[in-house]
Amino acid sequence: MKPSESKPIETLHLFPILDRLLIDLLKSLSEEEWNAKTVAKKWTVKDIASHLLDGNLRGLSISRDQYFGEKPENINSYSDLVNFLNQLNMTWTNATKRLSPNVIINLLETTGKEYHEHLQTLNPFENAIFSVAWAGEETSLNWFHIAREYTEKFLHQQQIREAVGKPGLLTKELFYPFIHIFMQALPNAYKNTNAKNGTIVSLIITTEIGGQWNIMKEDEIWKFIDDPDQPDAIIKIDPNDAWLLFSKGMTPADAKEKIEIIGDKLLAETALNIVAVMA
Repeated sequence: MKPSESKPIETLHLFPILDRLLIDLLKSLSEEEWNAKTVAKKWTVKDIASHLLDGNLRGLSISRDQYFGEKPENINSYSDLVNFLNQLNMTWTNATKRLSPNVIINLLETTGKEYHEHLQTLNPFENAIFSVAWAGEETSLNWFHIAREYTEKFLHQQQIREAVGKPGLLTKELFYPFIHIFMQALPNAYKNTNAKNGTIVSLIITTEIGGQWNIMKEDEIWKFIDDPDQPDAIIKIDPNDAWLLFSKGMTPADAKEKIEIIGDKLLAETALNIVAVMA
């Protein structure tokens, strides 16, 4: 079963909350904080804010207005797609260096509301304009596309908060949907793993804001299951480490020093290679 074929993960009601928290956060930043380095490699706080604006604007242009602008050419692999998106992101952040923080904030405020209004018009069970490729899907339903957009907004705001030392978004209301969506990449992470049918892996994000996700190999396909009797491998990860690891803000090698594994160590460590972003 593809993630899109499972029970929808509701996120639309959380967009206005995230957007308001973002605006309040950005309005509180000093000039020094706007220029602070982040875990997103070469991006500053201002670059990430600009990237979030690009997400709203491109979402409205493509999904609402059916205007694609720059279309990818010669995309023959996942890496080709990632390279195309990286180039788009770079040209945008370079161009918006000429925009002031106030201009970016005002544009985020207006476009965030417009984008949320548009997403509410989409039929959650119709095919989305883009698939959620990191979950291994070639076609996704709108609810999963919307959920992926939620993770983008959550992740990048969390990166800003981490960079400037402000309280994070690690609450049950906001973090659990985020990590639940990210965990839809778990079966895809194991697709090439050599294991016999009936093998079970459980990934636990600790504390009250986390949860447990279980997959089992059945008919050569890894599928989510409920309440496994005896997992062959269990991985326990702290929420602070999980959001970094699964967005390439922490390497699997560094994560090995922080996680707890019960059972088959090699099987468990495959989960550390989950990447729930286009990277």
